[in-house]
Amino acid sequence: MPKRKNLDNPTSAISSFKRLFKNSKYKEGVLAQLFYVAAQIMCWTFIIQYAGNLGIPKAEAQNYNIVAMTIFLCSRFISTFLMKYINSKKLLMIFALCAMATISGVILIEGIMGVYLLLATSAFMSLMFPTIYGIALDGLNKEDTALGAAGLVMAIVGGALMPILQGSMIDMEKIGPFSGVNFSFILPFICFCFIAVYGYRTLKIHN
Repeated sequence: MPKRKNLDNPTSAISSFKRLFKNSKYKEGVLAQLFYVAAQIMCWTFIIQYAGNLGIPKAEAQNYNIVAMTIFLCSRFISTFLMKYINSKKLLMIFALCAMATISGVILIEGIMGVYLLLATSAFMSLMFPTIYGIALDGLNKEDTALGAAGLVMAIVGGALMPILQGSMIDMEKIGPFSGVNFSFILPFICFCFIAVYGYRTLKIHN
């Protein structure tokens, strides 16, 4: 991160905020980060409920959570390697589309295959946080990077808000022809849709 002068200068901070507010790529990046963190928390938090809906004991279901985090970690190394050959914005879009595909299976399939697809989603989430962070900050003035970085970190508030809504949907037990647990994953699906659009827009429009 570049060094900034006049960190305690209110006028400088206000000017930075105004410039950031006018920067569409940055603003959309903050929203994409918010939706990503929300999707990650929802996918990991409710693995137990999803597996439990299939009659799997909670102690065993927790093991799936550990597997999901292991997949996430391994995929982070793989995706970092892939960035040597594939544009990070394009890779972000591809991974978000893949996450949409796996979450679609989570919603539509009532069985152990749905659990496996939920675990597979972690592979596609692995690159999202640092990639969105880097894309959103890329091209900002040196004076704006510190405030911009703070805004992206604060976007983790999404992880505190949307899981509450998903929990409410799970409590409904049935939503139309779907169980409440299955249908509740429409929320991570929507989050990944926004991230895919952000990847596309940074690749084709904001570039």
